[in-house]
Amino acid sequence: MTILTSPTVVGIDVAKAEIVAYREDLNATQAITNDRDALGRWLNTLPANSSIALEATSTYHLDTAELAHEIGHRVYVVDAYRLSHYRESIGQRAKTDPCDARLLARYLSSEQKRLRLWSPPPQAYKLLKSLLHRRAELINLRVSLTLSWSGEPLLKDELAQQLKSFKQAEQVIQKLLHKVSKEAGITENIKRCKAIEGVGDLTATGLATAFMRGQFANGDAFIAFLGMDL
Repeated sequence: MTILTSPTVVGIDVAKAEIVAYREDLNATQAITNDRDALGRWLNTLPANSSIALEATSTYHLDTAELAHEIGHRVYVVDAYRLSHYRESIGQRAKTDPCDARLLARYLSSEQKRLRLWSPPPQAYKLLKSLLHRRAELINLRVSLTLSWSGEPLLKDELAQQLKSFKQAEQVIQKLLHKVSKEAGITENIKRCKAIEGVGDLTATGLATAFMRGQFANGDAFIAFLGMDL
């Protein structure tokens, strides 16, 4: 059996339960459980100094990115905005996990010189992103429960209690966001962002948190990183 030792290009589609990886040298896809042990074992099977592209997917891509970086692979995190436009430019209609993994590998092969290598974010950045993500999940649950239960009079009192609990949890997260933001030294940046019309405390925190990942070449690069155009 031939042992492949030359660096290869790998595209990875990430989901909560598993990742689907495409290896360019083998022209093959593989599904791996998205937990650190399984990811570590698989990443160690890749040729040294391989180049890996994966799409930023909530927080589910972080274990793969961190472990690959620790091992010594070259990691590129591609934003959904840029990847979507690349998919359109090459006329790809299919959007399955294996297709997206191949698309990421193809994008990395053609654009690698123009992309920035990924590096682990500061701990405060990870904490703020996690808190913002958990708050978003909390709000989605609150809205879903309200819509589901509001039409049933028998659940009126229970709904009120549940909404009170949601409010308390939201206040806890808000306090933690203020605490971590202060410790990270981004309070002034949050105030500057809040000066923009229509930007509230949470959006300002998200914008200021994004700048903890480093400088951006221009406004378009920042928009692509956020996936949001103010």
